[in-house]
Amino acid sequence: MSNVAVAMTMDNFQKIVLEDSKEKLVLVTFWAEQVPESVELRDKLSNRLMGAEEHILLTTVDCQAEQQIAMQFGIQGVPTAVLVKDGQPIDGVSGPQTDESIEEFVGKHLPKLEDELLSQAKMCLAENDVNQAFGVITQAHQLAPERADIKFVLIDVYLQTGKTSEAEALLSTIKMVDQDSTYAALVAKLELANEAADSPEIKALEQSLEQQPDNIELKRKLAAQYNQVNRNEDALAILFRLVQQDASDADSKQLLLDVLKALPDGDPLATKYRRKLYTLMY
Repeated sequence: MSNVAVAMTMDNFQKIVLEDSKEKLVLVTFWAEQVPESVELRDKLSNRLMGAEEHILLTTVDCQAEQQIAMQFGIQGVPTAVLVKDGQPIDGVSGPQTDESIEEFVGKHLPKLEDELLSQAKMCLAENDVNQAFGVITQAHQLAPERADIKFVLIDVYLQTGKTSEAEALLSTIKMVDQDSTYAALVAKLELANEAADSPEIKALEQSLEQQPDNIELKRKLAAQYNQVNRNEDALAILFRLVQQDASDADSKQLLLDVLKALPDGDPLATKYRRKLYTLMY
């Protein structure tokens, strides 16, 4: 048997059932040496919960040695396993179990991968690491595309990386039941982002460029302004055209590379323009 399990006795019964179960789930598996199926269930649960100690504490009760504990739980026979939270049984299984039934039973109570990714993304945002958050929350959304809490974080990341059209599209999929204060805050952020995307500086540069369509310096300045308000696709389009027209234009090429470097890993926009640049160069 793996060392993940803690043997329960009357000495530690109160601590495990009444105290430890307030901090995390406690899975109590009852077994007896003369019942091979109970030993098998004990060992299967122990193996399945390796690495999940943060979420579930596995304890074992030898029913021959600890009959009083078995009576406290009202155990009628083994194999039996009982899941305890806050001192109260909340779930359980009895009888021989297949690997599939064990996975179904345990899986209901362990965090899913998308939950872990969501937590990581939130932590990245708290540390202002938006690029890292982008990759993580995108994975979470792929795993659970209908979850509103994951959508909200992805929308926030979209807004922080200038993907306002993607943010708006994803906001439109939020169901009425999920349109809470977080939703309202994101709607407000989207409105502000749209306003910032057409700042007076940008409008002035766009007007100047209409009058001087061949002014390369104006184009670079407009691309830089677009980049400042996260209109990266507009910025890249301008800079790529400049490099395409003049391969020796080092300033435009460097600005193009700077914009690409600032994009999150895995951003389709970055992939698209890196390929275009590679094709142009080779």
